Amino acid sequence: MFKYTSIQDYHTDLLNGTVLCTDAVQHFLLQIDKRSNLNAYTQVFSEEAMQKAAALDQQRKDGKPMGKLHGVVISIKDVICYKDHAISAGSKILQNFNSVYNATAVERLLAEDAIIIGVTNCDEFAMGSTNENSAHGKVLNALDETRVPGGSSGGSAVAVQAGLCMVSLGSDTGGSVRQPADFCGVVGFKPSYGRISRYGLIAYASSFDQIGIFANNVPDVAQVLEVIAGEDEFDSTAASEAVPAAAAVTTAPVKPLRIAYFREALESPALDAEIKENILALIDKLKADGHTVSPVDFEYLDYIVPAYYVLTTAESSSNLSRFDGVKYGFRADVDKKTDLTDFYKASRSGGFGWEVKRRIMLGTFVLSAGYYDAYFTKAQQVRQLLVNKTNMVFNQFDALILPTAPTTAFRIGEKMEDPIAMYLADIFTVFSNLTGIPGISIPLFWHSNGMPYGLQIMTNRFCELSLLQLSHQWIQRYRFAG
Repeated sequence: MFKYTSIQDYHTDLLNGTVLCTDAVQHFLLQIDKRSNLNAYTQVFSEEAMQKAAALDQQRKDGKPMGKLHGVVISIKDVICYKDHAISAGSKILQNFNSVYNATAVERLLAEDAIIIGVTNCDEFAMGSTNENSAHGKVLNALDETRVPGGSSGGSAVAVQAGLCMVSLGSDTGGSVRQPADFCGVVGFKPSYGRISRYGLIAYASSFDQIGIFANNVPDVAQVLEVIAGEDEFDSTAASEAVPAAAAVTTAPVKPLRIAYFREALESPALDAEIKENILALIDKLKADGHTVSPVDFEYLDYIVPAYYVLTTAESSSNLSRFDGVKYGFRADVDKKTDLTDFYKASRSGGFGWEVKRRIMLGTFVLSAGYYDAYFTKAQQVRQLLVNKTNMVFNQFDALILPTAPTTAFRIGEKMEDPIAMYLADIFTVFSNLTGIPGISIPLFWHSNGMPYGLQIMTNRFCELSLLQLSHQWIQRYRFAG
């Protein structure tokens, strides 16, 4: 019976001939079918994946070299373009639309022999924290089907959590990889802004969006990052900094670190008391192991969520204006005499869900002539203050730790009637998107309510290697420790 532990172990088994790529694909297709009620996938490429697996098995038999992701079974979020495959961003407005090109990340996966098994469900246009805002229906948390998996990349998180693939790609605009990873008890990684090309990623907020990675362990994250990161002629914001080598993640020596945490975050009344207690206990363990852990005053905690939502909704208002029902996707059935403005209104009203419409309207408002300086300009000034604070912190410290979310996964429907409460659930994750630094959520704890939760770790821009190294070490040393 096929069992997956890591990419490295899987490749060893392939080279030893004890397993085939077709065995892996068959296993995951069976699991996807068994857990279809979770609604993690919007599309499954059964025949295509099996054909690719058989071709890879033949390549090894013929003595051809293996790619870095040879036979690795990967799913991709429904906002990442895969040529000649449907993409909807979880929205009715893109119904029956097929991508005409590959995202750079997908192109690089395929070039290293990865097998894309399907597309995962997500909140519409990546706007949401629960995966309840999808035109394809809500995703269920595999550990407790009465709870949300987090969002917006909930389908990707559940695909890894429930063993429906080896690795999954999501996107993170304000925590949409880290928060569902936290709720589902898996590793969720968001790189520095610009580390991975955004070409082929449907835009929500262009100065925030980044493709992220879900996996069960940090070395798998590093292996995928090594393949998909790097500069790209199709994305002028893609950085040219050297991409960290995956092998370095597990070979790094343990050394004393200078670690910061925001005092106000751990004292926030929104933070679950048990989460706070366990993070404080972890801080004591880190100190006992020789690390320096110090609180840093963070006077901007109450401003980061408002600044984030002002800026991201403004950008989404602009980005989503292209979906008008004229060129592709959903088109309202209107009378031929209807003028163009009314046609736009009908198509966009019928094609977008309520959360997307709410954010478009908010973004249009903050960009309007009478309110631009009062809201958008002020939010940009807050963003600059946060960047300055980040520079100050990493001049003195190697890493910053925070809770990933203020609570564990909550009940389905619990926050749907209160958008403000939903937005405030992003209080600890939006900081790294506003400042462009890398962040990761690693599963370290179990709550007394039976749900997992993680620790969020951040490092300075383009310091992914040190972030992944210490994350790997901490999982091995502190995971589920009493």
